[in-house]
Amino acid sequence: MTTTALESQLRRSTPSRRRWWRNHSLLSVSLALFFVFAFLQSIAGHNHWNDELESHHRPKISYVSYIKSGDFFETLSENWESEFLGQSAYIILTVFFLQRGSAESKDPEKESPGEQQARSEEDADPPPDAPWPVRRGGIWLRIYENSLLLVFLALLLSSIALHAVSGAGQYNAQAREHHEPTVSTIGFMGTSQFWLQSLQNWQSEFLGVAAIVGLSIFLRQRGSPESKPVDAPHSSTGG
Repeated sequence: MTTTALESQLRRSTPSRRRWWRNHSLLSVSLALFFVFAFLQSIAGHNHWNDELESHHRPKISYVSYIKSGDFFETLSENWESEFLGQSAYIILTVFFLQRGSAESKDPEKESPGEQQARSEEDADPPPDAPWPVRRGGIWLRIYENSLLLVFLALLLSSIALHAVSGAGQYNAQAREHHEPTVSTIGFMGTSQFWLQSLQNWQSEFLGVAAIVGLSIFLRQRGSPESKPVDAPHSSTGG
């Protein structure tokens, strides 16, 4: 390849990379921040765990040993659990309930696009570029039109299971140290410790949902799809 051809190819690829970044930057940045903060959590957790061990005159553990421990996965999973609960609840609550003036609610005075689609989908032919389940119809369409909630529920149940398994392992490790009886994973889910860990996060998720629903009535953020237009009256609903 000649120098001129190589330069031409580089000029074509640069706008392509910029376009990709523009189209996918929100997800990319969110995932990057997740990994950054998960790593920082592991560092802080490792230091805290070793401080606890040192206070009890026990040998410290390595970073690798810590991130394999039940304590690390327990703290991760109980927070994932609350996040997936909050998102699942938000998805289903906004289907049935309304809040006049909120950017997060359907307009109480209008039929939503989803309701219009449900009413007319039997008679309308899907466009050729519609997702495959929409073009196939039947049970595949029914699953696909609820797939967002179904996947969030699956993630919620998975995170609850991970919380229970890792929490039981950590609970039993402490029980053995104090020569107390151990419990099964199901048994751990019946302890006050499991429910304290879960509920202290669940309540914060619903506070967050209530805050965005209520504050979006009166407050604005220019450029955000989560906000109504800056000049929209407080009584208007939807973003």
